[in-house]
Amino acid sequence: MKRAKIALIITLSLALMAVIIQNTGPVMSRFLWFSAEIPAVVLLMLTAASSFVLGLVVALFVKREEPKPEEKEREPFNEYTERTYKR
Repeated sequence: MKRAKIALIITLSLALMAVIIQNTGPVMSRFLWFSAEIPAVVLLMLTAASSFVLGLVVALFVKREEPKPEEKEREPFNEYTERTYKR
């Protein structure tokens, strides 16, 4: 599984680099009230970098908190012993 992930990351990175290298002409870019003519390479690299950063931020905020393995095992046992010895 780990090799498949690494292969996928390398493949997508190479595809992104191919797109960036092939698109070097200037393009008109507008953002809100700003407009500028910049090389497509710069625009693609900024888009890729900002998407990566946004993905990291979302992954950090959406991180699931699962109980630790030792807590999973202790909870039912503690509940059982409390019910048994509470009498």
